[in-house]
Parts: sequence; structure tokens; C-alpha cells
Amino acid sequence: MNPQLATLVYILLMLGLFWLDRDRNVHTAKALWIPVTWLLINGSRPVSDWLQTGPTVAYDNLEGSPLDAAVFGILIVAGLGVLTSRRQQVGLFLRANAPILLFFSYCAVSALWSDYSFVAFKRWTKAVGDVVMVLVVLTDLNPLAATKRFFTRTGFILLPLSVLFIKYYPNLGRSYNPWTWQPMYSGVTVFKNMLGMTCLICGLGSVCCFSAAYWEQKDTDRVRHLVPHATTIAMAIWLFFTADSMTSLSCFVMAGSLIVLTSITRFARKPVILHLLVAAVVGLSLYALFLPGSGLVESLGRDSTLTGRTAIWSAVLSVARHPLFGTGFESFWAGDRLQKVWDAINENGIQEAHNGYLEVYLNLGWIGVSLLAVLIVTGYRNIISLFRRDPEAARIRLAFFVVGVIFSFTEAGFRMMSLVWIAFLLATMAVPQTRLRKARTASRKVSADHLPAEVPILTGHSSLL
Repeated sequence: MNPQLATLVYILLMLGLFWLDRDRNVHTAKALWIPVTWLLINGSRPVSDWLQTGPTVAYDNLEGSPLDAAVFGILIVAGLGVLTSRRQQVGLFLRANAPILLFFSYCAVSALWSDYSFVAFKRWTKAVGDVVMVLVVLTDLNPLAATKRFFTRTGFILLPLSVLFIKYYPNLGRSYNPWTWQPMYSGVTVFKNMLGMTCLICGLGSVCCFSAAYWEQKDTDRVRHLVPHATTIAMAIWLFFTADSMTSLSCFVMAGSLIVLTSITRFARKPVILHLLVAAVVGLSLYALFLPGSGLVESLGRDSTLTGRTAIWSAVLSVARHPLFGTGFESFWAGDRLQKVWDAINENGIQEAHNGYLEVYLNLGWIGVSLLAVLIVTGYRNIISLFRRDPEAARIRLAFFVVGVIFSFTEAGFRMMSLVWIAFLLATMAVPQTRLRKARTASRKVSADHLPAEVPILTGHSSLL
């Protein structure tokens, strides 16, 4: 098939995925497309890369692209405009999420002792955009449907495009290792690990929707809703193996298993069982990665150095000089430190520690790590509590929470504007009790108007149109 025909086929495929998953009885605000656009950009390439028709422009590591800054600024302003119209709900969310506010406040203060304070503050402003987008999703009239559409809409676009790029546009979807000349597959992203992250987050969104639709035995459109998510999951798995992204694949299998187990039986949703399941997943990851002689990492085709990550960890720790406060928000990978790390590992281009917890330590010090720990503990408590009130919403949150925790063992999962961080932030955010009651009331009204009484909308399948 020639590239032009393949492009047409894949465009029709994407439209078909949206069409099959539509449900006129489930409504979300059109403003949801603002955070979806945010996710589309952060899950693929900067706008400046998409519009670049000539040689790639090497923007300064500190300044970045003015075009990208303008696009993110427009999206943040648009999101703030939506939140202004929902200021009562937003106020409830902010009061219920003091740990998140405290963490981001400390990030802002840390810009003061950065070597590049103005740059750090600009990056913090973009990071606040993550919170804005999550709030746009969660303050929707139907937050569960909005959450699912947030991730599945992104997957319906980025995953087919990644397959198209890899198979028919190799100059866009592939690159070559400069040392071994082995092909590396990146799809719509700029690097294979980023492609794995996009498949992980979007794929889990479809796993949640597939699971919910599968158990809706009375739904006459059940098969039609299963097909698009099964297709998306299949594409995600193909891309995992094509890109050889074992970290993302492992996280996908473990988090997906949690979704399935908590869907099959109420027994798996009991707090004690949930604690045991999460402990088993996290414990298995720690055992495989950090216990010498486990052999699990080698069975996945990786060596004991975790593909050079141990050398990177040693290098960055030797350069770190501010253990309590860190170097300032998103400031470690700048200036002389960057070159020192490159010299230590004898490799240029590395700009992350390949460990989310270490990344937070480098930029925010032990204080930042402590605040992150508070965020993790309170977020987990929020999720477990939500299981009693809304199991389906809690299910998808638990999956993204576990992904954030274990993905960050070997990748910078807590880095702002990454898909894992955005999903983790959404998962840990507390839902005010008042907001939950309003969402249930609105949901029941829609159900009474459009659906049989025995099919509650908050526990049914989601759709995208």
C-alpha cells in the first residue's frame, strides 16, 4: 500500500473509532477538547516540530521555542476561562486538595534559588497548566465520562498515527541509534520511551472502557463499544513490542491486571484486598529492578545496569550539591551540570535521571521528595475511599496511580507535562463530597431521560462523541 492510500485508510480508521464509540446519552462539555489538545501535544511532539518543514531548529535548552510557549499559553488561558465559569466547583476542589497546592507552591518558591530563576518560573507556569487541564476534566458535569474521553480521544488519534508513521513514513516514525545504527521506532513522538508512555496511558484508558462495556450485558450497543477499544489496545500492544519499550509494557500489564481484577468481583475491591494487590505489584517491581540476582529484568531483554540507568544515577548524584532544597524547579538539567553528567557517562543528549524520585530530589531536594510522599499517601487514601462510592471511577484512578509509582522507578514519571504525571495528578486529586453528590444527581437525570432505570450512567461504558 502506498503512503497516500495508507494515510486515507488510517484517517478513516480514526473516524471509525470515534463513530463506533459514540453515545448520544452520555454528554460532556465541548471544553474537554482543551485538555485533550494539551494531552495530544505532550503525548507526541511540540507544535514547532510538527510545523517544521525545513531543517530542525535547535532551540536553546533554556529558552525553548516561542511558538510552543505561545500554544501552551493559549491553552492555559482557555482552560482558566473554563474554570472561571465553574469557579464554585473549582473552589471545592482546591480546598480538598491541599497537598497538591502545597507541592506546587514549593515548586514555585524553589525557582527563587535556581541558577535560572526566570526560566524556572516559566516552566512552573507551564506545569500549572497540568493542574488546569485536570480540573477542566474533573469539574465536568459527568467527570467519569470526561476522564475516559480525556485519554481515549487522545489514543484514538495518536496510536493509529504512530502505526502509520512507523509503517509508511519512516522519516517521521523511525530513527537510528548513532552508535549501533539499529532502528528506533518513535511513531508520533520523538523517542521510543515516550512512545511507550503514550501507549501506556492511552491504552489503559481503553482497557477501562473495554472492561466497563464488557460487563454491560444489557447494553444493545455493547459489541459496537467493545470494538474501538479492542482495536486501540491491539495497536498499543503492537507499538510496545515494536518500540521495545519494556518499562511501559510491564506497567501496562500490571495496571491492566488491576483493572480486570477489580472489575470481575467485588471481593477484589475490599480495602484489604486492594492493599495486598497494590503491595504485590509495587513489591514485584522493586524485586525485579533492584534485587540482585532476581533475573526478571534479564528475562525482559535488559541487563543488570537497566540499560545504563545505574551509571546515570551515579553521575547525577555526584553532581548534586543541594540535598535539602535541590537546584530549583526543573533546573538541574541546565548549565554546567548538564555537561558534567554527559562527561561522566560518556554520552550526550541525556536530560533526565531515568528515575522520577531521583528527578524530584535533584530539582527540589529532600523537601520536595517529602511533599511528593505526602501527595502519594493522600492520593492513595483518596482512591481507596472512592472505591466505596464509585468503583469504576476509582478503578481507573488506581491504575494510573500504580503506573505513576512504578513507572518512576526507571523513568522520570513525575516530570511536569509528561503523560504519566498528568494521569497521576488526576488519579490522586480528591473529589469533594459535594461535587460527588452533584455528579450523581446529574448522572441520574440523564439516565432517567435516556436510559432504562437499571443502567446507571456512572457505572456504564463511556463514549467519545
